[in-house]
Amino acid sequence: MTRTKSEIISALTNPGIIAVVRAQKSEQVIPLSEALLAGGVIAIEITMTTPNAIAAIREAREKLGDRAVVGVGTVLGAQTCRAALEAGAEFVVTPICRTELVAIAHSADRPIMIGAYTPTEAQTAHEAGADFIKIFPADTLGPGYIKAIRAPLPHLRVVPTGGVDVGNAADFLKAGCAALGVGSSLVSAKILQEADWPELTRRAAEFVNAARQARKS
Repeated sequence: MTRTKSEIISALTNPGIIAVVRAQKSEQVIPLSEALLAGGVIAIEITMTTPNAIAAIREAREKLGDRAVVGVGTVLGAQTCRAALEAGAEFVVTPICRTELVAIAHSADRPIMIGAYTPTEAQTAHEAGADFIKIFPADTLGPGYIKAIRAPLPHLRVVPTGGVDVGNAADFLKAGCAALGVGSSLVSAKILQEADWPELTRRAAEFVNAARQARKS
């Protein structure tokens, strides 16, 4: 089945944990994805910094089917964006304000998340048609910044990335974030080096639980 853009958006925001995967080898992608799924994380962003990322996205889409929402991250240009969509990427993420990618993603009926750091960049990305605004890097900004930026710009669907951990996940969601991009605090270099998939499942479940509790309150 091919999901519609609105179905993908719904899957990205519930439970709202998007695993940012910078795998060291492309063959890690399937086992780490299975470990994430076992912990309840269904949104998996395979970054272009992963070796053979396009092939890894294609394989993940084939092997994981509808159990996961597989997207592409660290997209810097149109050619990469098109190649990833052709390989089956269900969402596109760029860490920078590349508004020309919106039309490419939307022509494939796929949502796109555009990077921003300032209120002006965030609003520019929104006006260009971005489905989500990736506030990056969020580690020096924190939940207070999200709350402040959304006071005058409540229409922004913000996804902070960089610096999100299980300790502050709830605070980010309570500040009004639509979802959270979670990288090394979930898929750590140590887990990848040791292929410690049970630990990855445990961490994934911890993040999902934190997100669900935050949404309830």
